[in-house]
Amino acid sequence: MSGGGIASRRDLVGECRRRGIEVVEFNVKDDLPALALAAIERGADVVGMAGGDGSQAAVAAVAAEHDVPYVCIPAGTRNHFAADLGIDRHDVVGALDAFLDGQERRIDLARVNGRVFVNIASLGFYGVVVQSPEYRDAKLRTVFENLPRLIGPDIEPFDLRFAEPDGSAWLNAAVLLVSNNRYQVDARPGRGTRGAIDQGMLGVVAVGKPVPIWREWTAPAFTVDSGDTVRLAVDGEAVALDPPLLFETMPGALRVRVPSDAGRRRSSARP
Repeated sequence: MSGGGIASRRDLVGECRRRGIEVVEFNVKDDLPALALAAIERGADVVGMAGGDGSQAAVAAVAAEHDVPYVCIPAGTRNHFAADLGIDRHDVVGALDAFLDGQERRIDLARVNGRVFVNIASLGFYGVVVQSPEYRDAKLRTVFENLPRLIGPDIEPFDLRFAEPDGSAWLNAAVLLVSNNRYQVDARPGRGTRGAIDQGMLGVVAVGKPVPIWREWTAPAFTVDSGDTVRLAVDGEAVALDPPLLFETMPGALRVRVPSDAGRRRSSARP
């Protein structure tokens, strides 16, 4: 279960009901967008999701399409989206306050070939690793076990073709990251989050071979081509898409509600 079962340990269902919040429980076989749409069609004036970032994106996409406010409940493993909204990712019950007395604002979403994401799409090395069945149970170990096989000096580079803003062409990359607004890439602990999620831009980071060929820029749209199906990690979920891949920003697409104290403890909320 995403987040190691934190929703059950904190009795999130009971806490919702005590606040008068209708609960829709689901399992891995359920169609999350369909459940969200059904709730909206029943008259829900706000919808939320308790889970990881991939699940957050699935429900947020439906909320954005119907212009219904959205609440992010950080019940996943890392909760990058919640952290960048200023939500205390260690207080899953406190996040419910957004339903009753939340502050609302508009933020951006992003999409790739029509699939919405809230955080980041990863291609190249990480896009392949996340496809592994072992990834969910042992993320770090799986990354290190696959590293020599995927980006060693004798390995064929990934067929990822794109251009930088100045027209410089790339024919391959070891890692390509496309994010919903720019991430503050920094190796120091506690860094790597976005300064804002409402700038109407994609963040792009490309790492080439031999490492460290590194480029970083922002753009409202970005296209990647390839000679084969491209494997990606979209908000941590394994995805395979046919090229070309069109990444687009969706400025102000989502009405998001956060607790009134969101952001006051932001330094402790960074993943």
